[in-house]
Order: sequence, then structure tokens, then C-alpha cells
Amino acid sequence: MDQQKFFDAGRPRENEAAEGLLPRFGRRRLRYAVRNQVELQQCSLDELLPEEHEARIVWQYVCGLDLAALHARIQAVEGGPGQAPADPRILMALWLYATLRGVGSARELNRLCECHAAYRWLCGGVSMNYHTLSDFRTQHMELLDRLLGESVASLMAEGLVTLDRVAQDGMRVRASAGAASFRRQPTLEEALAQAEEQLRQLKQELDADPAASKNRSQAARQRAAEERAARIRAALAQLAEVAKAKQPKDREKARASTTDADSRVMKMADGGFRPAYNLQLATATDSQVITGVEMTNAGGDLGQMSPMIDQHQQRYDEKPKEALVDGGFAKLDDIDKVEQGGTTVYAPVRPPRGSSRDAHTPRPSDTPAVAQWRQRMATDEAKAIYRQRAATAECVNALARNRGLQRFLVRGLQKVKAVALWYALAHNLMRAVILRAVAVQMVGNDG
Repeated sequence: MDQQKFFDAGRPRENEAAEGLLPRFGRRRLRYAVRNQVELQQCSLDELLPEEHEARIVWQYVCGLDLAALHARIQAVEGGPGQAPADPRILMALWLYATLRGVGSARELNRLCECHAAYRWLCGGVSMNYHTLSDFRTQHMELLDRLLGESVASLMAEGLVTLDRVAQDGMRVRASAGAASFRRQPTLEEALAQAEEQLRQLKQELDADPAASKNRSQAARQRAAEERAARIRAALAQLAEVAKAKQPKDREKARASTTDADSRVMKMADGGFRPAYNLQLATATDSQVITGVEMTNAGGDLGQMSPMIDQHQQRYDEKPKEALVDGGFAKLDDIDKVEQGGTTVYAPVRPPRGSSRDAHTPRPSDTPAVAQWRQRMATDEAKAIYRQRAATAECVNALARNRGLQRFLVRGLQKVKAVALWYALAHNLMRAVILRAVAVQMVGNDG
């Protein structure tokens, strides 16, 4: 048989292909997904991430931290009893990276440590559990606060950050409490009586059958009843502070939460009222580095400027030369105190209500510092400086929101501040990377 005819058999002619007359024989051939095939892959954890991956940047940063305070708490020693705990650097790196990626749940972080390449790389084969992760996140607020000051101080020593001009802004973050958990004093006292009665009954059951304490269900009921009673007592203890913030005629209406006693109902950015905390962040305008963090349960920003200035003095032994705040911070006593301390305040002057008088004209009751502030804010130079506040403080707030700071998943003023410090450390870490890269580039261009 002619070889050319043999290989040409079954091929459509050119005119048939043009006329769409292609014959179709058999099933189309495709490559299908096969997911039950066992494969042997030789790959180390280090090969899973590229050299410039964000997780590597976080690990490099953590390895340079002084974590002696965490190591001092470890009681496990070589040759001794007990299970060896995880390296504190791993836990620190996991939460920093999780904060950058918008992960705020310890259970979710624990799941990612098993299935996500970046988290597995940070763990390096060390097993995790969500209890350890959750406790580590909130138990070391003093360490986190110190690390924030040290990180900013190192950037100041490199000349990348200055305190010449600092912008402050408040951000209300939803608390882990429902509006229905807020109760007045009579309701709280009744709930406490019920909780104590439940505890008394459980104690009677335990006295009647001592072996019941070994029952997991009985132990869980006992623990839940004790925790409920403790939360109600905490809510009753907070009522006096809540009442102080109200008008005398409304103090009997003071309410506190049985879920998170430290939280307060605040007006949110959308105009609604929900349980929340007020996060105060101070940002250096020249670098967008967070220089100060404070957490309050005050619904407004009035009176929050002076404590933040004092915090800078304690952290860096230096006060900002200029402070940029919005009108919600403009408390005259605060302005007078801050100005006398050597910090120039840039804040808008509120127009007087029901009067045509110029708001920038000093009043007879104004102190010299307040009078200078009023006159200063009437100048174009001061207005131009004040406009930098929105480009810095509000930008940092937006970045925190994008990283998941929409609602706290922990309860209590101290714990939510610890979470806020994690966000500040993570933010400054990435800002430091950018600032150092820019500095190296500028040196290269000058050379």
C-alpha cells in the first residue's frame, strides 16, 4: 500500500474543513483531574515560600527581638519532666503574620497552621492548638507595649522617623458584646441572685456526691455558673463609672454589659449605636509610623490628646513638637496643658453657637496658650499643616480596618489593648521595610 495514502487516510480535505464538514469519530480526548492518585513529592518547607515572601520578613524581624521575658517563664528544662513548649518566636511570628493577613481568630489561625504553606513554614513542624495561640495573644501586653516603643525608637535612631509632627485620631471598634447584654442595676442584681442560687445548688449536689466533681459535664456546669456570676459582678462594679458620664437625671438609667463589662455603647461611624471601644492611635506624619497606642471606653475623643502626649514623653523621653487633632479633641484645658508643655496644637476652632463672633478672636477667659491657638488656626499656614492629619492618621486607621480591625474577638479593656498593640507592631513592621528600602534607594541615587 502506498505509504502516503496510508498516513493520509481519515484526514479531511481542505475544502471540507472550510465548509465545516469535519467528520467526528469517537469521544473527545481531555485531560481530567485525578485527585486520588498517590504521589511522592520531595519538598522541604523552606522551598514552599519564595525568598521575598512576607512571612520571611516577619520571621527575620522576630528573630531580632529581645524576648528574654518570654523565655524566663519557661520551666521545662533538658532532662526534666514536662512537655517542651513552642518557641515564643514562632507564636510571635504567627500572630504578626496573621494580623497582616487579617486573621483575628485563634481557631482560624490554628487551622491555617495545618493547611497554609506560609503558616506551616512559620511553625516549622511545631504543632499548635488554639488555646495556646489565644492565650499568647493577650497575656503579654507589657511586652508588646515595650516592643512598640523600641521599634519606633530604633527607627528614630536611623533617622527614618521623627516626632516633629504627630497626628492623633480615634477609631471606634465594635466590642464582642451584644446590645441586649446591657442591663440596669435592678436587673443585674436579680441576675446575680439567680447565678448565686445556681452555684449554691451545684455545691449541694457536689456535697451529696463528691465523685460528681470528676464528671466533665458537672465540672463544665460549675465553671459556667462561676463565670456568669463573675461577669455580672463585673457589670455591677462598672455601673458607678457609667453613671458618672451621664447627666444627674439620667444616672438611674446607667447600664452595663454582662458579656463585656468594660465596653460602652458608642455612636459609630455609620450613625448607629453599638457596644464598642475607642482606640486612639498617634502617627508620625513624615513616615506614617504608629508612635502611640491607647485604648479607652470613653465614647468621645475629648480629653484624649494630653494623655497621648504624656505617653510619648514616657516612651521616647521626648514630646512631639506639633500635634494634629480634629475638632473632637479640642478641649481648652487640654490645649492649654499641651501648649505649655512645648507642643504646638493644630486643631480646628469650633464656631460659637448662636453668635456671629469670629471663632478665632481670643475670648476674655482664654489663657495665653489658648488665645495663641485660636489666632494660629486662622492662618493659611496652620490650615495647610492641619490638612496632613487626614492623610496620615486616617490612612493608618483605614489600613487597620483593611487588616480586619472591625470587631474585637476578645473581651476586657486590657485584652483589647493587647490586640491593638499587635496591629500597631504589624503596621510598623511593614512601614519599616518600606522606609529602609526608600533610604537605600536614595543613597544609591546619591552615589
